[in-house]
This record gives sequence, structure tokens and C-alpha cells, in this order.
Amino acid sequence: MSAATPTSSASYNALLKRADLVFTGGLFITVLLLILPIPAFLLDTFLALNIGMSLLVLLAIIYIKDPPEFSSFPTILLALTLFRLALNISSTRQILVHGYAGEIIDSFGNFVIQGNYIVGAVVFLILVVINFVVITKGAGRIAEVSARFTLDALPGKQMAIDAELNAGIIDEVQATARRLKVQKEADFYGAMDGASKFVRGDAIAGIIITLVNVVGGFAIGVFQMGLSLTESLSKFTLLSIGDGLVSQIPALILSVGAGLLVTRASENNNMGTQLAGQLLRYPRAMKIAAGMLVVFGLLPGMPIVPFFMLGAMAGFIGKLVQEQEDLAAASEAAMAKAGPAKPGAKPGAEGAAPAAGGAAAGTPSEDVRKLIETDVFAIEIGYGLLPLANAKSGGDLLARVTGVRKTLAREKGIVVPPVSVRDNLELEANDYRFLLRGKPIARGQLHPGRSLAMNVSASKVRLRGVPTREPVFNLEATWIDEPEKKTAELNGYTVVDPASVLITHLSETLKAHAHHLIGRQEVQSLIDHVKASQPALIAELLPDLVNLGIIQRVLQNLLREGIAITNLPLILEGIADFAPLSKNPDDLSELVRRRLGLYFVPEYEVRPGVIRAVTLDPRLEQWLTGKVQRSATDVGLALDPATTRHLLDEINRRTGELAAQGQPALIVVSTEIRLALKRFFESSFPRVVVLAFQELPASTEIENAAIITAPPHLAREAAAPLKAAA
Repeated sequence: MSAATPTSSASYNALLKRADLVFTGGLFITVLLLILPIPAFLLDTFLALNIGMSLLVLLAIIYIKDPPEFSSFPTILLALTLFRLALNISSTRQILVHGYAGEIIDSFGNFVIQGNYIVGAVVFLILVVINFVVITKGAGRIAEVSARFTLDALPGKQMAIDAELNAGIIDEVQATARRLKVQKEADFYGAMDGASKFVRGDAIAGIIITLVNVVGGFAIGVFQMGLSLTESLSKFTLLSIGDGLVSQIPALILSVGAGLLVTRASENNNMGTQLAGQLLRYPRAMKIAAGMLVVFGLLPGMPIVPFFMLGAMAGFIGKLVQEQEDLAAASEAAMAKAGPAKPGAKPGAEGAAPAAGGAAAGTPSEDVRKLIETDVFAIEIGYGLLPLANAKSGGDLLARVTGVRKTLAREKGIVVPPVSVRDNLELEANDYRFLLRGKPIARGQLHPGRSLAMNVSASKVRLRGVPTREPVFNLEATWIDEPEKKTAELNGYTVVDPASVLITHLSETLKAHAHHLIGRQEVQSLIDHVKASQPALIAELLPDLVNLGIIQRVLQNLLREGIAITNLPLILEGIADFAPLSKNPDDLSELVRRRLGLYFVPEYEVRPGVIRAVTLDPRLEQWLTGKVQRSATDVGLALDPATTRHLLDEINRRTGELAAQGQPALIVVSTEIRLALKRFFESSFPRVVVLAFQELPASTEIENAAIITAPPHLAREAAAPLKAAA
């Protein structure tokens, strides 16, 4: 037995590999049946195959746990319908030409209907009515309604998946699997709606073909074969009805299968288990049914034996189900009673058993580990803001959070981890805050039912409402009611709803902290994505030139200064080229920036090919170059307080002038001091962009907005040696 198993498995796998040829060959044979005559014994084989395939499909439907699992059913239905119609044509040809169409049709005509063509006609018509009017019509209607409701519910199901993804309940892999399942379900019921039309057409065709066979056979028997009217009518009517029954029985089986498939609810059980579990769930109903059957048996003229037998059977089943329920209830009561250990119980005594049971039934170690996990990024909202996240009340916060994640992936090249949205009773009703790995990094306040009017045009008109500051750009703003909205728009205010305020704040916060969101695992995922298209680059880079940590630091440095990493292959090529010169992530970041300048510098142009920026006096730059201090992990400036104060004032004044003109706050310096200057003043001027001359594309021109000169005490120090020499 064991020796035959590998051979059987190999044969099965070989058959699966050639399944396309088997299906194609079957369709080709079906087409040939429409054209070529076949002998009677071969027709018997195909008719038996038709009945067998119909039974196989019906049994497969019974054992399927979820209807969309049988997504190929509409195709199978069409193929079997075409095959059955082809057999009808072949059998018609045999009946009319030879007056004989094989043993199966002859048996149906003589044995099944006992040679009585009137009885056969009645049975045939009943089968057609059952198939066409009852089963096919009902299954078609159910398929149509199921398809309509499934398609209507598709957007809601997609939003529910996005909401669970944003809340951290599921991950990206689970979300993708659920989306595919929802789409597969919609496709299945849409296809079933169309497939039901095949069954109806097949039933109509069966009636017409049978009538044609009767009329045509009668005419041929009388005018060509020389049979009498009675002989011709009897012979060809029996054969035609036998042919119709042979066709209608598989059609009826497939129709029943289609009806069972579209009427099933998705459960993780086959149909028999599902029906038994639901029909036998209520023992009282079984006992009442048993009593009713006994009453029917006692009615005058009713047969006592069958009703009493069925009543006894139903009562026995109800008693078994009731005993099973009582046993389960007693077990639950015993467990509840033995819950905590008794006070003062000694180890190993009676009290130890419940304790052990409690430990076994307690929280699994996996659940305990989940308690110590921290969300990478989370949004906490007060109870007054819950309607924003409730889709039933029209809130679209969860869907918009997903939109922010997609936007950041498209614009910055990073995949933001799922954002958890939860309420926090410790917050004020209308407050919210953002947490990065459990630490609050930003917060704000919203007024549901009102709109935020931001004074972006420096309007002198004062609005009626609650004065505030916009949380992202610190603009003067007012929370206004609906009647004041039109006044605000006419006077140049930008008016947004509360959810948009939170989403904008979220987007800017994620951009500002993007470098904290990309860990080694995220970097590995990005590298795996690049490896699929550029394996040679990754093979050269890892692990010989650099490790994963260095790549992570380089990407973090870029994101920290707002540079997108969407051109990841170009970044990795730069790291591979410069890694032989230095393994320091800061040095590699500066070298990679030169290659990326063509892509990020145009973001700061005031006109095509022109940037307007503040520069430093050459003598100040030279002096600052000598103050740069580097370590293995960081780079910075060592400045005295007076120089620091002077540079703070100058940078604040000069970049403030650019910002007031609606232009980027931009400083351009030499590459030797760029990173050190940025890091030194980053906490004071997080929005000031510092570029190096070497990063600018060759075609970019610099329009000097201002020059920051050296402080007076440095000028005096520089002049002292000159006076001494004089």
C-alpha cells in the first residue's frame, strides 16, 4: 500500500498539470458531437458521463464550506449544459435515423416509465415544470439578489477592512487576504447571476427538442419506415421521452446544485453538518414535532404505523439532544463553581485543582506578550470626537487615515505601520493626541459641529466664534458655526472641517517623524522589494559593503530632512559607490544627497530653475568650518554663546522674511558645514532647509535673498592680527 502511494500521488500531480488539456479536449469533443454522428455504445458512455458529472457537482456543493470556494461552478455549469445539448443532438440523430439511441435511452423509455408513453409524457412535463418554474427560477432570483446585495455591500466591507487595518486589529497581509476574499465573493455571485440563465435556457431547449423528436420521429416512422400510425407513435414517443428524461434528470441535478450553492450561508462546515447542527439545535421543537406526528396518526383514516414511527424517532432524537444540552450546562456550572481556589487551601488539596484549571484556562502566553507590545503610532481621541471615527454616524476618520498612509507611501517612499485609533477617557472631550511608540508627540483640540476658519490672507475681518491657532502651521484661526462660514469664505479665510484639521495635523506629524517610523525590518522589506527587480545591486551591496544598520541610518538621515526615498535604487547605488570610501552613515548621506539633488531641489524653486536662498559670508563659512566636530555617531558645531545668539537672530530674521513672502526658508552653504549647521540649529528652526552648493543641479541658479555676516566680536578678532602686523 505504501509503495503505491507515491505512484498515485505522481499520477494525480501529472493529471493536474494536464488539466487544461483535458478541459480543452472535452470542449473539442463536445463540438464534434454537434457535427459528427456517433455509434450507440459511445452515446451510452457519454450519457452515463453526463449523469456522473452532474452527481459529482452536486456532492461537491454539499461538502463545500464557503460558496465562493466553488468559483468555477458557473463555468462548469455552462460546459455541462453545452455537453448535454450536444448529446441531445446526437441522440436525436440516432432516434430519427435508426430508431434506436442506445441502451440508456431505451431503458428510460421502457423500464422507467413502464413502456407507457402517456405516463412518460406526464413525468417528463412534471420534471420540466419542477426544473424550470420552481428550482431554476428560484435559484436565478436568489443569485440575482445575492449579486446585487454583494456588490452594494462591497464598499462598506472594504472600508471595514481599512478601519481594522488602521486600528491595528489586522496587519497588511490579513487585510490583503480579506480584500481578495470580498472581491472573490462579489465576482462569484455576479457570475452565478449570469449562470442561472443557462439553466433556464437548457430547460426550454429540452422541451422543444423532445417535441421535435416526437413529431419528426412520427413522420419518419409513417412515411419512411412504413410503420402504422400506432406503431410509429408508440416507438418514437417512447424514445423521445426517454431521451428527454435522460437529459432532464442531469439538468435537474445541476439546477438543484445551483440552488443549494446560492442559498447557502458561509460557514466553516459542510452542508450536512450545518443543517444537522441547526435543525437539531432545539430539542423542544423536536419533541413538539413528535407529538404532532402522533396526533396526525390518530386522525380518522390516517395510517397509524408511519406517523407513529416518525413520531417515536423525532421524540428519541429530541431526548438525545436534550440530554446533551443538560450535560453541557452541568459542566459549565461545575467549572463556574470551581473557579477560584478556596481560601486557606493547601497545595495539593482540593483548592489546588481549581487553581490549576484557572491557569490552564487563563490568558495564553501569546496574549500576555500582546499586553507589553506598543503601537508604533497611535491616535488617541476624547469621547466627544468618537463620531468622527464612527462610520455609522458618517465619520470617515479611519478611511482618511488610510489615505494619509497611502499618500506618504507614494510621496515619501515609506510604508507607515498601521495607525491605531482609540479613545482615551483621560483626555478632554474634544482633545486628541498622537503617540509615537507610546510617547505623546503632538496634540490638538477640535470642535465637532463647527468649522475651522484660518486667516491665510491676513484679513482684518473678525469672525464670531472661538479664537484658536491652527495646530500645524500655527496660523491665526477661529472655530465658527455654519452661518458664519459664508462670511469667512468671502473674506479670504480657508474653512475646513474638524476631521480635515486632524488629518492635516497627522500628515505633517508623520512626515516630521518619518525617520522614527523606519526600522530595520521596514528597511529589509524595502530592500526585498528592490531585490525583485535589481538583484545584482543588492548582491553587491549586502553584506560585503555595508550592513542593514548603515542603510537604515542613511535612509533616516534623508527622511529627517524631508527628502523622499522613493528613488531607493538610486540611493542604494550611491551607498554602494561611496561605501568603499566611508562607512559613516552621515558621510554616506551627504554623498547620496548630491545624486538626489536633481529630484528634491526643484521642490524649493521660486521659478523654474531658480532658488531664492540666504547664504553666509565666506569668512564666516571658513570660520565655521574650523568649528565642525565629528564623532562616529554624530556631527555638530562647537560655538560660543555670543556667536550662537548672533546666528540665531540672523537666521530667524532672514528666513522669516522669506516665509513672509511665501517662499521656502532656505539657506545654501558649502558641503563641509551643511550637516553640522543643520543639526546645530534644527531644534530652533525645524522648518528651515539647509542645502549644499554641491547638491544643486548644474542648471539651477541661486538668487541671493540675504547674506549672514560674521558677528562683530569675530570681525574684531580677525582684524587684531592685521593691526599687530601694521
